[in-house]
Amino acid sequence: MLILECPYCGVMADETDLHGGGEAHLKRYGPGSSDEDFQTYLFHRANPKGVHFERWRHVSGCGKWFHAARNTMTLEVYGTYSAQTYEPPKAIINAVKKKHPEWEGPNMGEAK
Repeated sequence: MLILECPYCGVMADETDLHGGGEAHLKRYGPGSSDEDFQTYLFHRANPKGVHFERWRHVSGCGKWFHAARNTMTLEVYGTYSAQTYEPPKAIINAVKKKHPEWEGPNMGEAK
C-alpha cells in the first residue's frame, strides 16, 4: 500500500485517504494558446517507468493538494512537498539521485 506524508498537516496517510491528481509540474495553457499546445496539455503525459512526480490531495484530512516523488515500479516514496512549487525541492532531487545515480532528472511535464 502506498503511504504518503501530507506536507501540510504532517499525517502519514495511506492511499485510501488520498486522491491522485495525475502528473505534477505540467505547463498549463489557457486562452490565446495554440491548439497544438492545448492538445499537448490535455493528452500528452510522460507516464515513466520509475521516478515520477505526481499530484495528490489529502481528501480525508486537511483537503490540500501536494506533490509527491515516487517510483512507479517499487512504490518507494522519495518525499512530498507543497503543490505551490514550480519544481521539486533539491532535497528530493538529491534523495532520488542517491538511490538512482543514473537518473537524469525530472522531465517537468514533458511527454516522451
